[in-house]
Amino acid sequence: MRFKSTTGLAAIVTAAALALTGCGSGGSGSSGGSTNANGKVDGTGKTLNVLVGVLSQYPEQQKQWQSDIAAKFKAETGADVKFETFASANDELTRIQTSVVSGQGPDIYGLGTTFTPTAYATKAFVTLSDDDWKAVGGKDRFNQAALGISGPDKDHQAGIPFVSRPFVMAYNKDLLAAAGIDKPATTWDELAAQAKKMTKGDTYGIATGYKDNYDPWKFIWAMSVQAGNPLVDGNKLKMDDPTVKKAYETYFGWLTQDKVVDPASVGWSNSNAVAAFASGKAGYLMMTTSSSIPTLDKSAVAGKYEYTLMPTVAPGETQSKSDGDAASILSGDNLVVADYSKQKDLAFAYIKLITSKDEQLNYQKTFGDLPANAEALASLTDPKLKPLADAAAKSKATPFTGAWGDIQLGLLNVTVQSVPDLAAGKVDDSALDQRIKDAQNKGQASLDRASKG
Repeated sequence: MRFKSTTGLAAIVTAAALALTGCGSGGSGSSGGSTNANGKVDGTGKTLNVLVGVLSQYPEQQKQWQSDIAAKFKAETGADVKFETFASANDELTRIQTSVVSGQGPDIYGLGTTFTPTAYATKAFVTLSDDDWKAVGGKDRFNQAALGISGPDKDHQAGIPFVSRPFVMAYNKDLLAAAGIDKPATTWDELAAQAKKMTKGDTYGIATGYKDNYDPWKFIWAMSVQAGNPLVDGNKLKMDDPTVKKAYETYFGWLTQDKVVDPASVGWSNSNAVAAFASGKAGYLMMTTSSSIPTLDKSAVAGKYEYTLMPTVAPGETQSKSDGDAASILSGDNLVVADYSKQKDLAFAYIKLITSKDEQLNYQKTFGDLPANAEALASLTDPKLKPLADAAAKSKATPFTGAWGDIQLGLLNVTVQSVPDLAAGKVDDSALDQRIKDAQNKGQASLDRASKG
C-alpha cells in the first residue's frame, strides 16, 4: 500500500476545526434521542454512524460482532448502527481530516491511542464532562492505566478506553530449547544473536511484517526511547538523532545483515507474520498482542508458545537509558464522539453498551484484546495474559501533541520508502539518511504549527 504525504495534516485539521467551532453543538447535550420509560435513550428511527479500524486478522468475526452488537443496541434504544471502516494509519488520519473539514461524518470514531492527541488538538471532538462520563458508566468503570492518553490531563479528556493492546513478543518454546536457549532475550542485541541460532532452512528466528500498515514505526520508537531519546523534547523533534538511525539499521538488519527473517516478510503484514509463527516456522513473533491468542491456540504451536516482554535495552547498550522500560507504547483503542454529532446521547449509550463487563469479555474472547473495563480485566485468569499485563504496566505513552499523527506517519514512511531496498537485500546508507532527514523536517514543521496552535 502506498502512503501519501500527511505533512501539515494535523495543522490543516486544527485550523478547519477552529473555523467550524461555531458550527458544532458545543459539547454534550440531550440531542439524539429522548429517554424512554425504562430510562434508556430512545433512538427510534435514528441511525448512529461508527467508524472503526478493519480487523484484518478476523474479518468474518468482526462482521458478526458488528451485526450482533447492532442488534443489541437496536433492542435497547430502537436505533440502528452503521459501521464504517479504515484500513491503515494514513486512512485513519485522513478520515479525521475529512470529517473535521466538512463538519459531518461518523458520530463515533474508534481510534488507536496514538491518534487521540491529533483528534483532541482539532477541538472537533467532545471533551468529556462529568455528566458525559456518567452516561458511559462512570470513569471508575475503566482500568485507570488505560486513561493515560485520553487527554492532556485528567480534567481534559476526549478518549474513552475501549480495549487495551500492549505489545509483547511470542516465542516458540520448542525452537528456543532446541537451539540451547534457556530464556527469551531481554536486549535487542541478544534477540539478534538468539535468532541466528534458530534460523535454519525454512525456519527463521524472527517473524515480522515490514509492510504492515501500523507496526514498523513502533520498533523505531521503542529502540530510540530506550536509548534515551524521547523523539519529542519540548518543541523539538529529535528524529535526526543517531539513535533513530541505529534503530532503523537494527530493524532492517534482521533482513539485510543477520538474515534471521524470511525474505518474503518484505511484503508481509502482521497477520502474515502471525501465520508464519503459527505454522511453527519462527522462533519469535514480534510486536504482537493478545489478539493473536485465538489464532495461535488453534494452530500448530498451541501449547508450545508463550508471551514475554519485548527487549527493553536499546541496540548496542547493556541497560536501558529511558526513565522507564518502554516495553510497549501505551496502546489500545479509544472512542471519541464528534462534537458536530446531533446524536451524542445515542453515542454515549452505545459506548456504555460496548464497554460493559459482559460485552468487553465477549469481545476479548473473540478477538483477544484486553478489556478496558476494570471489572472485566480483573476477572481474566489465563496465565498467558500475565506478560501482557506486565507490558501494560511498563508501557510508555507517546507524546501528547497534535503533531504526533504526522510524526508517527513520518517514522512509518521511512520503512515504506525503504521496502524496495529491503527487497533488493540492502538499504543504502545515504538514502536512509535522506529519508530520516525528510521525515525530521516535515515532522518538525508539523510540531511547530501544533505548538503555535
